[in-house]
Amino acid sequence: MIGKLKQNLLVACLVISSVTVFYLGRHAMECHHRIDERSQPGGVLPLSALGGSMRTTLRTGQNLSMPFVYNKDMPLIFIGGVPRSGTTLMRAMLDAHPEVRCGEETRVIPRILAMKQMWSRSGREKMRLDEAGVTDEVLDAAMQAFLLEIIVKHGEPANFLCNKDPFALKSLSYLAKIFPHAKFVLMIRDGRASVHSMISRKVTIAGFDLGSYRDCLTKWNRAIETMYTQCLEAADKCLPVHYEQLVLHPEKWMRTLLKFLDIPWNDAVLHHEELIGKAGGVSLSKVERSTDQVIKPVNVEALSKWVGKIPADVVRDMAVVAPMLSRLGYDPHANPPNYGRPDPKVLDNTRR
Repeated sequence: MIGKLKQNLLVACLVISSVTVFYLGRHAMECHHRIDERSQPGGVLPLSALGGSMRTTLRTGQNLSMPFVYNKDMPLIFIGGVPRSGTTLMRAMLDAHPEVRCGEETRVIPRILAMKQMWSRSGREKMRLDEAGVTDEVLDAAMQAFLLEIIVKHGEPANFLCNKDPFALKSLSYLAKIFPHAKFVLMIRDGRASVHSMISRKVTIAGFDLGSYRDCLTKWNRAIETMYTQCLEAADKCLPVHYEQLVLHPEKWMRTLLKFLDIPWNDAVLHHEELIGKAGGVSLSKVERSTDQVIKPVNVEALSKWVGKIPADVVRDMAVVAPMLSRLGYDPHANPPNYGRPDPKVLDNTRR
């Protein structure tokens, strides 16, 4: 009896959630159609409000009499990866570019994507949604509208808008479907370092038992495998970036990244720490756990902090516990590992 009640409650919650997302997206699109361009100088308008003909985006400080136009075909950038893998550093370096705006984690984007994924996986739920007229096409349109509103409105306009919510890339394939011109940056880090960082800094992550290195490494392996597989399937839309190589050779990898994103080079990306808190620069959250680290110049002090901290039985079983280490190019038996030699400038930053 109790089991049946729980099942009914779950079904009710799923239906309410799906209808909520549908109407949020529908309401957002209807609101946009009602906006009068002439009465909103310097405002933010979607393409639909402008007759579908204008595709110019504007950066704060440019012609403020023109509205900022956004739509599903704009060149969005999504940064993701397992938490504690350098996603905040990557977005801060991109944020330093005058044509890019990422901003803080939204937190809601990976959650709404997870809900959509849950609806799709449940055959019974999908059948009920289809019967209610809430088809895949309706949900996709609602998701596009909802996600665009969050990405666009939670910061200032820019020629390239970027979202950094680590686990959003668990839905990389779906995001690539609803945003056809989006590109993705998957941050990859030695799982031993990521797990040690989340445990030592007490970074709460849903489903990760911070009292167990073995459990966290197992969950890391599962999460990075999901994202890496989708990244490879996306081919020319996704660039994997190893955190270790980014901090050892920042200019090389930022040049590679900006070329991939079709964004012109700017030296500011190598000096993100100088633009923190400045207008048009890098805005940091007071509650994100990585903030105290990215205020520093790029350095290598965090690369091998995990060495000697992982229990001996987990170290012994590492190749079995986290097989993705080998697949991603890390030696599961190397303690300490050899990630490479840093650029001279990075060494100077580390000695400060």
